[in-house]
Amino acid sequence: MLNLATLLETSVQELPQKTAVVFGDTRLSYAQINGAANQIANGLKAAGIEKGDKVALSCPNLPYFPMVYYGILKAGATVVPLNVLLKRREIAYHLKDSDAKAYFCFEGTPQLPMGQEAWAGFNEVEGCENFWLITGNPAAPSPIEGAKTLGQMMATQSPVFDTVQTDALDTAVILYTSGTTGQPKGAELSHSNIIMNAFVVRELFKQQPNDVQLVTLPLFHSFGQTVQLNAGFLGGHTLVFLARFDPEAAFKALQDENVTVFCGVPTMYWALLNYPDAEKFDLKKISKTLRLGVSGGASLPVEVIKGVEERFSIPILEGYGLSETSPVASFLRMDMERKPGSIGVPIWGIEMRVVDENDNDVPTGESGEIIIRGHNVMKGYYKRPEESAKAFKNGWFHTGDVARKDEDGYYYIVDRIKDMIIRGGYNVYPREIEETLMAHPEVSLAAVIGVPHDEYGQEIKAFVVPKEGTNPDPAALVAWSKENMAAYKYPRIIEVRDTLPMTATGKILKTELRQN
Repeated sequence: MLNLATLLETSVQELPQKTAVVFGDTRLSYAQINGAANQIANGLKAAGIEKGDKVALSCPNLPYFPMVYYGILKAGATVVPLNVLLKRREIAYHLKDSDAKAYFCFEGTPQLPMGQEAWAGFNEVEGCENFWLITGNPAAPSPIEGAKTLGQMMATQSPVFDTVQTDALDTAVILYTSGTTGQPKGAELSHSNIIMNAFVVRELFKQQPNDVQLVTLPLFHSFGQTVQLNAGFLGGHTLVFLARFDPEAAFKALQDENVTVFCGVPTMYWALLNYPDAEKFDLKKISKTLRLGVSGGASLPVEVIKGVEERFSIPILEGYGLSETSPVASFLRMDMERKPGSIGVPIWGIEMRVVDENDNDVPTGESGEIIIRGHNVMKGYYKRPEESAKAFKNGWFHTGDVARKDEDGYYYIVDRIKDMIIRGGYNVYPREIEETLMAHPEVSLAAVIGVPHDEYGQEIKAFVVPKEGTNPDPAALVAWSKENMAAYKYPRIIEVRDTLPMTATGKILKTELRQN
């Protein structure tokens, strides 16, 4: 048996009363998290969920996330974490594509009505039979007519459950990642994939029993999920949750909760470094307690690294990975020479190469595609054998990312997949946005690119050609996009043009759009 929920259960046996999760004034022990997860597992079993079934989860960084996450795993089912910013149409797509039989979703807020969007999307998918609304107050009645609540489910269930036996190669989590083909596809990660990655992270971070991690990375994303939640629970750490990143709240948590480890994407470090009221916090205390900063998701500018390290007197270590690699594939270890801009070397048990279009190794210092093989690589894309076969050409996973390797074996990311946009650490693929824009009644053609942005690294810009006889208003198109796409995807800048530059074969020349 090898079940990802073992990471929680082992810490419960060793540290039942230790604080596992802090959220505001709420403090929950490992025993409390485990008991709640057991209640959820019992509830799923009572609802007919069986080993191998898919169960979706939309929840921000709240104590409910690990409860439901591990509850699904304990039941022998597969977790399908969904981005909390998805809209009705996107939710329905993910539920249908993953064959989800049940769906848990947080009720949300007036500004982000997650529950309403989720309920609407759920009702469009015939095969998804169960829906539980996660309410802030578990005893509260459902604010959505017809929707059962998580509190109602748990109220009648025992806090004791015998975890379903799963094999190491059974699928534990399906993480959705966009691709150049447009629609998101699900990367199947096994129990072994994620457990091994969590163990490697423990060694890379030189984890200590008293570590306290500030969790601002979204737990539905592979970075926060493996590197902080799973690796943190493996180490018996205390995890301090923030529902969303905010520099004020982050500084307060760093100060009040004696945080030792902070993981973030570059925009988070940028925000902490540039927060104007930072001096009102006890920065000396924060620097004394904090021992490590970890960055991923995009390259961290050298000036930001210098600024953060000077302010907090801690090393900032960078790594590289993808949803398909559980996610960590390479890392700059603490005992290694620091090289600015480097993503370090492959982690234990992993092989990485830089190759040309024929999978031949390129000379040292030259650019090529990163390919990977090892215990961290996914099983494949769910229900997509052809795309999986392309990704695993010659037995190696082809990342589509361009890098170079120096004479000491250090890797450096040169570029991402040609058209991909990285906005605030999120990977955004233009084709999905273009297809959505072209569903608008006044848009006949669309092209999307990334443009430089001081805070987010890149912002999303769309060029649209109107349908004959129409005159679309750019501001109205932005508003429409906001209603139909997740917040990290929709274009903030839209330019209307009569034509778009194209090749003789009809391919849009995005290189020309980027130059204008």
